[in-house]
Amino acid sequence: MQKLRNIAIIAHVDHGKTTLVDKMILAGNILRDNAKQTGELILDNNDLERERGITILSKNVSVIYKDYKINIIDTPGHADFGGEVERGISMVDGVVLLVDASEGPLPQTRFVLRKALEAKLPVILCVNKVDRPDARIEEVVGETSDLLLGLADDVQHEGIDLDLDQLLEMPVIYCAAKAGYASVNQPADGGLPDNDNLEPLFETIISTIPAPEYEEGAPLQAHVANIDSSDFLGRLGLVRIYNGTLEKGKTYGLSRVDGSLENFRVSELLRTQGLERIPVESAGPGDIVAVAGVNDIMIGETIVDPDDPRPLPLIHVDDPAISMTFGINDSPLAGTEGKDHKLTARMIKDRLDRELIGNVSIKVLPTDRPDAWEVQGRGELALAVLAEQMRREGFELTVGRPQVVTKTIDGVVNEPMENTTIDVPEEYMGAVTQLLADRKGRMDNMTNHGTGWVRLQFTVPSRGLIGFRTALLSATRGTGIASSISAGYAPWAGQIVTRQNGSMVCDRQGVATPYAMQRLQARGNFFVEPQSPVYEGQVVGINNKPDELDVNITLAKHMTNMRSATADVLETLTPPIKMSLEESLDFANEDECVEVTPESIRVRKIILSREDWYKWRAKQRRQNNAQNNK
Repeated sequence: MQKLRNIAIIAHVDHGKTTLVDKMILAGNILRDNAKQTGELILDNNDLERERGITILSKNVSVIYKDYKINIIDTPGHADFGGEVERGISMVDGVVLLVDASEGPLPQTRFVLRKALEAKLPVILCVNKVDRPDARIEEVVGETSDLLLGLADDVQHEGIDLDLDQLLEMPVIYCAAKAGYASVNQPADGGLPDNDNLEPLFETIISTIPAPEYEEGAPLQAHVANIDSSDFLGRLGLVRIYNGTLEKGKTYGLSRVDGSLENFRVSELLRTQGLERIPVESAGPGDIVAVAGVNDIMIGETIVDPDDPRPLPLIHVDDPAISMTFGINDSPLAGTEGKDHKLTARMIKDRLDRELIGNVSIKVLPTDRPDAWEVQGRGELALAVLAEQMRREGFELTVGRPQVVTKTIDGVVNEPMENTTIDVPEEYMGAVTQLLADRKGRMDNMTNHGTGWVRLQFTVPSRGLIGFRTALLSATRGTGIASSISAGYAPWAGQIVTRQNGSMVCDRQGVATPYAMQRLQARGNFFVEPQSPVYEGQVVGINNKPDELDVNITLAKHMTNMRSATADVLETLTPPIKMSLEESLDFANEDECVEVTPESIRVRKIILSREDWYKWRAKQRRQNNAQNNK
């Protein structure tokens, strides 16, 4: 059997995981030379990943070093994609923890490290970006060791037995992933390591991470940790083999999520070699392989010996905290903007069901309407990415404002809380504190590294963080960095008002005219361009005052001595505000939702008819007054 090592690379967003894996692939010389020249990260193979510069899906590749085969899993750093991290960790025997030499450990570092300790995995610390001019290498190693021991203490209190001596002797590698340098010797702050390749990292992986353990002669146990598909083979289950061997063409049992057992024949067995998957006849303990043969194989199931089935436990995933309502697009403009759009409720439901197969961290629940579903996930980013993905696939849908998923504990309504860490320049500290105070945040800690930057730590209700990122960037002129991690549940914190301005709502269907827009310009800012189609109930702009404003944006001036209907008008109009999908979701109020089509994104009222909306609002007001008078 080939010498094997299975590792996952874990870190906070933007600390350089994917860059390091790319360099490890190149070091293993397993790529054609022309692939090295593109300048893009090899593993960010999804359009959204390239645009956002973040990893969304876990990926597995293998590298050959000397006579060892190293399976590497690149995990996302964002807690919203925590389900991917949990699956990645379930397949490996050790982790490489990557920490930025300037920023140090951040909340997501804490989140992914805790997951690794709970699984009792050995940790290799890799300090990346040591060549940053503001690197503070020694402090960061100290902070990470403190964090590791603090988490180890917490995990031990939960009854999980850890080897503390091993944690204290954690190997440290100093690395500049972009240059492809790594060393065991600490360089000067801002300097490159004294070795110009990644050999020290590979050597440390081989000496620290144990080989896969297994029982001789034990029956087959192979855990399904991920799902993939192939144009020729259909659905593939990515499995880690714990005991026994898998052979092509043989019949095995599949222990289902509900506990039932089903026999199937392995039609194809594929092993990762570099970035490619190559067919093999058999695979042994410790191997990570793709299995074809079951069309509805699910994450968390176990492939077992039918004569002696011993299923493994299912993969545990944290509960969702944020929900959005996904429904059909019922606006007057539905289906008018392009061909072959997917509009029906059945298509949307099928797509959400498909998402459930490969994404363990979301849930889809029915609502009181047959054409809308509540989709719950770990954070608003994960759900916005799903909506964006569907939009690119040609779906038209409406997406409701993000809501929090509450729990009732001892008769009291509790809501999810988050620990938020914010790095800002000193001069914006007051503005950020004010922002979070409005959102019911409580400051826990404040540290000043003496570099002109301050680190603020808050505990905030998850509701308060909806739309916070946009507000933070506005308040700090694009310099603030925020990241958060779940902090359990706490009693409901009361009403949070994040939007001070009302909406400008169109009161009839038609086309936006420059004449009407010029007359209304003093009232607020528009989202729509002149000559674009509008309908009743569409939010066409933001009002300068906190009240709702009904506007007729389709008004045309016919009798005039102006030669052209649009002459001189367009020059004096303020350009409209262009909002992305996430910004639109953040902007929408409780009674608003976002219409998402492949061509455009519009904010609109859930109740389109203005008359019906006023009746609904009057009813809401009466209910609130009745509650307050109790």
